[in-house]
Amino acid sequence: MKNLSRLLFTMLLVLSFSNVNAQDEDNPWAVNFGVNAVDVYPVGEDAPQGDFFDEFLNVDDHWNILPSLSTVSVSRYLGHGLTAQLGGSLNQIKKWGQFGDEISVRVNDLSYYAFDANVRYNITKTRLQPVIGIGGGYTWIEEGPFNTFSLNAGANNTVGYGTINGSLGLNFWFTDNVGLFLETKFKNSLDVESVVSHFQHSAGVSIKFGGKDTDGDGIYDKEDACPEVAGLEAFNGCPDSDGDGIEDSKDDCPNTAGLAEMNGCPDSDGDGITDGKDDCPTVKGLKALKGCPDADGDGVADGKDKCPNEAGPASNDGCPEPDTDGDGVIDKNDNCPKVKGTVANNGCPEKAPEPTQEVIEKLNSYARTILFDTGKSSFQNQTYEVLKNITAILKEYPDSKFTIEGHTDSVGSKSSNQLLSERRANAVRDYLVANGIGSDRLVAYGFGEDYPIDSNATRAGRANNRRTEVKLKK
Repeated sequence: MKNLSRLLFTMLLVLSFSNVNAQDEDNPWAVNFGVNAVDVYPVGEDAPQGDFFDEFLNVDDHWNILPSLSTVSVSRYLGHGLTAQLGGSLNQIKKWGQFGDEISVRVNDLSYYAFDANVRYNITKTRLQPVIGIGGGYTWIEEGPFNTFSLNAGANNTVGYGTINGSLGLNFWFTDNVGLFLETKFKNSLDVESVVSHFQHSAGVSIKFGGKDTDGDGIYDKEDACPEVAGLEAFNGCPDSDGDGIEDSKDDCPNTAGLAEMNGCPDSDGDGITDGKDDCPTVKGLKALKGCPDADGDGVADGKDKCPNEAGPASNDGCPEPDTDGDGVIDKNDNCPKVKGTVANNGCPEKAPEPTQEVIEKLNSYARTILFDTGKSSFQNQTYEVLKNITAILKEYPDSKFTIEGHTDSVGSKSSNQLLSERRANAVRDYLVANGIGSDRLVAYGFGEDYPIDSNATRAGRANNRRTEVKLKK
């Protein structure tokens, strides 16, 4: 019996160190080990046995309990809640029923060995799990006075026979791997003279193990997020084909090692754009230009920029637009491309303001003081200061055009007065042109004696009619 104990204990150690998981389609194996009690009394046989279930729970008088590891079994899940179980047990029989109301009949430590095979059905898949079973086995009991009528009890001679077994049990699972079991098994002997029918009660620990590993990656399918493809434990069984630390299902580039921040894709130039979307994957560039650089910052990628170091619009291939007159308005938008102007005036020069009526009156106040030599178009000396003042005023209005008008009194012939007025008007114009007023801005007219402003009958009136006038040309 000691040798059998060592065998059972060795089996327990081997099974206990196996990987454990839930016993189902993916994790089909389980091992039970614990203690058992044999009761030969309530089996419906003649004394010293009693009626079925008579004093079924009378532990003190009828139960033979071996207080050490005495039962072990291995089971394999078959599907649909069914498991096949194979196990062995040992015991020592000291109590063999009872006669009448007397205390239990004692025998002398008869050795008990049994091997059983059963098919069990797990009624539920909850933590508290009722179990029923049916099967058969072979039981050996050492010869004693009530099984072989031998007087050689304790002589180590055993007799045995087959049994048909039925069982009821209850499992309680603390975790998916470890639980407690209770079981009552009725063993109906096929030879009651050799081995009496009896009940065997068992209690102990259950450990489930032996998970299914379809892809062979060492991770059982139940815990394998990718059971059809070999993977890594760090990713719950899912693969990382390129070894970049990102599992394939979350890796946008599963066959090329990349960066986590790029969802597993490479970024060779470190510009934040994955190589597959980067038109310039070896040169750091801009997202707006699909990863290509723009040295001059004009929005045209260097590879397409004809002037990569000088900013220019895409419409001109990245080169600056020409500005011939250098006024800051490019030629295509410059209404005066060859004349420097202002942006506000679309590249044309801003027009100077025209002289007011007050200015015109001031000009004429000077013009009326222009003095000519008698009968000539030459100026008297004091007139030159007046002409300078007129010139200065005209320069303040460079965009304005003026007429210079000459007038005479009625002394002399009309024709000579006409010619004299024309010569004097042109003399004023010539002076102004010579002193920086554009000739295109001035027109000279002589009107002779035709437009007097005073009476020619008096000396003062004639002096007023001899005059020069400046007018703004519209």
